Amino acid sequence: MEKTVLKLEKATSVLKLLGDKTRLTMIGLMSHHECCVCEFVEVFDMSQPSISQHLRKLRDAELVKERRKGQWIFYSLNKESEAYPLIEALLTHIPDQKEKLEALEAEGKRITCG
Repeated sequence: MEKTVLKLEKATSVLKLLGDKTRLTMIGLMSHHECCVCEFVEVFDMSQPSISQHLRKLRDAELVKERRKGQWIFYSLNKESEAYPLIEALLTHIPDQKEKLEALEAEGKRITCG
């Protein structure tokens, strides 16, 4: 398998985006499951516009993709992104975020949309 090498500018851009704790945590959450904005609002206790701003930046950088289901939009990691191998490597160096989703589920807030 051939190793993909990112251009320095792209790697810098991705690392700068993921230097934000909220966005890095979002990426960690999406490594397990696609998530809706409402779930991120619950996890981070932030406003919907703030969450949407973070997601827009990740989407614009093609790190995440969105899927519409009715009025809801679900976000997931873009595994086709040229930066995905870098993201995958980064995820091995941060704590697993799965417990945040499990806590939401335990509170009955995991799927508050759709």
